Amino acid sequence: MPNTTQSRILAEASAPLIARVWQAMAGLRSVVGVMNTGAHPDDETSAMLAALWLRDGVNLSYACSTRGEGGQNDIGTEAGPDLGALRTAEMERACDVLDMVMYWHGQTPDDTITDFRFSKSGTETMAIWGRERLMARFVEIVRTERPDILCPTFLDIPGQHGHHRAMTEAAHAVIALAADPAFPCDLPVWQVSKLYLPAWSGAGGAYDDEVPPPPATLTVAAKGSDPVLGMSYERIGQWSRQFHRTQGMGRWIAAGQERDWPLHLAYSAVGDDTGAVTDNLPQTLADIGLSAAQKRIDAMLAAFPDFAAMARLGAEAYAMLASVEVADVHRHRVSRKRQQLARLVQLVSGVSVRATPAQSAVAPGHDVAIETEVAAGRAEAVETALLLPETMSETPDGVHVKADAAPSDPYPDTYDPLSPRAPAMQVSAHVLGVEIPMRVALEQPILVVPDPLASLSRTRAFLNLSQPGRAVRLSVDAPDGAFDLPDGFQQAWGADGVSITVPDNAAPGLHELPVLINGIPAHSARVLDHEHIAPVVSHSPAVLTLRLANIALPRGRIAYIGAGNDRIADALRAIGVDITDLSDADLARTDPFEGFDTVLVGVFAYRFRPALAPVVARLNAWVRDTGGTLVTLYHRPWDDWDPANTPPAPIEIGQPSLRWRITDAAAAVTVMHPDHPVFTGPNPIGPDDWAGWKKERGLYFAKSWSDSYTPLLRMADPEEQPLDGGLLVGQIGRGCHAHVALNLHHQLEHLVPGAYRLMANILDLRGTS
Repeated sequence: MPNTTQSRILAEASAPLIARVWQAMAGLRSVVGVMNTGAHPDDETSAMLAALWLRDGVNLSYACSTRGEGGQNDIGTEAGPDLGALRTAEMERACDVLDMVMYWHGQTPDDTITDFRFSKSGTETMAIWGRERLMARFVEIVRTERPDILCPTFLDIPGQHGHHRAMTEAAHAVIALAADPAFPCDLPVWQVSKLYLPAWSGAGGAYDDEVPPPPATLTVAAKGSDPVLGMSYERIGQWSRQFHRTQGMGRWIAAGQERDWPLHLAYSAVGDDTGAVTDNLPQTLADIGLSAAQKRIDAMLAAFPDFAAMARLGAEAYAMLASVEVADVHRHRVSRKRQQLARLVQLVSGVSVRATPAQSAVAPGHDVAIETEVAAGRAEAVETALLLPETMSETPDGVHVKADAAPSDPYPDTYDPLSPRAPAMQVSAHVLGVEIPMRVALEQPILVVPDPLASLSRTRAFLNLSQPGRAVRLSVDAPDGAFDLPDGFQQAWGADGVSITVPDNAAPGLHELPVLINGIPAHSARVLDHEHIAPVVSHSPAVLTLRLANIALPRGRIAYIGAGNDRIADALRAIGVDITDLSDADLARTDPFEGFDTVLVGVFAYRFRPALAPVVARLNAWVRDTGGTLVTLYHRPWDDWDPANTPPAPIEIGQPSLRWRITDAAAAVTVMHPDHPVFTGPNPIGPDDWAGWKKERGLYFAKSWSDSYTPLLRMADPEEQPLDGGLLVGQIGRGCHAHVALNLHHQLEHLVPGAYRLMANILDLRGTS
C-alpha cells in the first residue's frame, strides 16, 4: 500500500494534463442535457453515457432514487446507512469519470425513499417510498437540472426489479408535473423535450423481463474508441463503473465486444428523430443566439493541443459569456458553458491549486490546518480564497469548526464535479486580462464528527439467558459517559470498557440503551476510508441494542471460513458457541478440519476467500469420510459456485435471482418435515421463530439438487409459486451438508431470536438427513 505522498504522485501520474484537457473539452461541444434515471448507484448506463459525453459533448446527469443501502457489500461489512454512505461516495467517483451531475431522491438515511430490500413490484415500491414524496423530489430535480432528455435504464415490465419499475413509471409521470405551474414547487417550470426507453432487455443474472423491449427508433453508436484516451467507450464506462466496488463492478471489455445502444423514443415534444438523440434540440450556443461566443469555443477546440492558443480563445469566449443575457429557458445552458470554459482555460493556462487539510475528521470547536500550493502557469495572477459553510470560519492556518457545527452529511443530495461542496477553494485566474473563476475541491474533505462523541466497539449485543453469565462487556470511548439503563440493570466502567449486568430474573426482550455524556445523548461516528473513494463520515445516535433470549447451543467444535462479508462468527461467539476462525495458514495445513465437528462457510466465501478454493475437495471428502457437518451460507451463481463440484453433492443455484428469492420478510413458512432435527433440537422451532425477520426471508435459493438432499422449508412471495430451495440438508457419506439460502447472517446481525435458534440447530446436525 503506497503512503500518502506516493499516492498523490501516482494520482497525478495517472491523469496527465493532456488527458484532463481533452476530457474538459467534451462538454463544450454541445448544450444538450441528458438525464439518466435509475434506482440504485450502478444502475447508470455507463458505456452509452461515455459515448454521448466524450464523443458528442452531451451534458450528463443521473437521478437515482436510493443509495443502495439494502444491497450487498463485496468489500467489507458496512451495511444499512453505512453502506448507503459508502455507495454514495462511490457514485460520486463514478460521476467524476463521466463529468456527470448527480441527484438523489432519498435525501437522508431515514428517508422513505430507501433501498428497503429487493422488490418484485413497482406498485409495492411506490407505496413504500410514497408517490407524493418521490414525485415532489423528482420535479425538484428536473426543474433544477433542466434536462432536454430523460432516459431510464430499465423498463417497467414484469420480471424486473420493483425499484427499477417504479423509477421508470416516475420518469413518465414527471414530464407533465415538471411543466405544470400548478405543481407545488418553488422552482420555475421545465418542459422535458424527450423520453427514451431502453430498447434492450434487462434480463440476465438478476432479472427476467417477461415481455420483449420496445422497438428501437434510433441507436446510440458506442462501439468506437476515444482518439486521445485510446480507450473504447465501453472501457471508459467500466472505468466509471469500477468505483462501484461494493457491488463488485468493473470488468474488462475485450476488443470486439463493445456494444451499440438501441433506444425507443417514448415521448417527444419536438417531433420525430432523424438519427440522433440530439435531433430537434438546440445543439450549440449559436442555436440560442450566441454565435460569436460559439465561434471562439469552436476555434478553441480546434486549436488543441496548442494550449497557449486555447487559453487566449477560451478567455475571449468566457468574457463574452460573463455578462450575456439570454432567455430564461436557456440560462442554465450558458451557466454550464461558463463553468466548463473556466475549468478548461485554467487547465490550458497551467493554473494548479492544491489545498490539503492536515487531517480529515475534526470535532466541533477545533481547528484544522490547510496547506495550499498554487502554480500560476500562464496566468498573470491567481487569487485563492477558502469557500466555507456557515459552520466554519477561516484562521491564519486553515479552518476553525464552530462549536455548534452539525456533523458532516453522509447523504448529500447532489454532486457536481464542477462545483464541489464547501469547504472548497475559490480560484480566480487572470488570463489575458479576463478573470476566470472556478471552484476546486480540497485534496481530502474536512469531515465534522458529532459532539458529544462516543465510540462503541459494537452497537448490537445478544445476551443468552440460557448461559450462566448476566453481563455484556464492550469497549466504549466516552469520557464522562454512562448508559441510560432500565431499572435493575447495572453498569460498571473501567479502563478497558464497560460491563452491563442484567438482573438474574430478566425476561427475554429487546432493550435500547443510549449513551449519555454529561446528560446529553451522544453519537457514534465511523469514517469510511476506502482507497477508491474520498473519505466520508457516517454517524448515528450512540445506542446499544441489547437482545435477551434463551438459545440452546450446538454441540461440538465449529470452524468458520469467512471472507469478510458477514459477521456471523462474532454473533455466534457472543451467545457462547465454540467457534474458531480458520486463517489462511490453517487452511494450508495437511488436515485443516481435524478436530472440528462442523465447518461453517460464510457468505460469498467460495469467491472472496482465495485460500478456500484449493481445499474444497478436501472439505467435501472430510464430510463424506469422517462424518463432519458442512454448513454453507448463501452464494450467488457467479461466486465461484460450481454446481457439480463446490458442494459435496450437486446443488444448482437459481437464476435470474429475481425468481429465486423470497423478498417478503413475513412470508408464511411451511415446515415440510417437522420431525427433522433442524426443527426439534436443541431448540424446538415453532411459529414464533419466524416472526420479526428483517428485510427478506432469503435469496439465491437452490433451483435443483441431488437426491441426497431433503428440502425442509417451503415459502412464497405474494401471488407467486412457492420455493423449496431455501434450506437443504443432505446425508453425504458419513457426514452431513446443510445449504442455507435463508438470510440468516442478516437476521443474526439484527438480533432476531428465531434465527439464532435455527442457526444453532443447523450447526448441531450430525450425519443425518
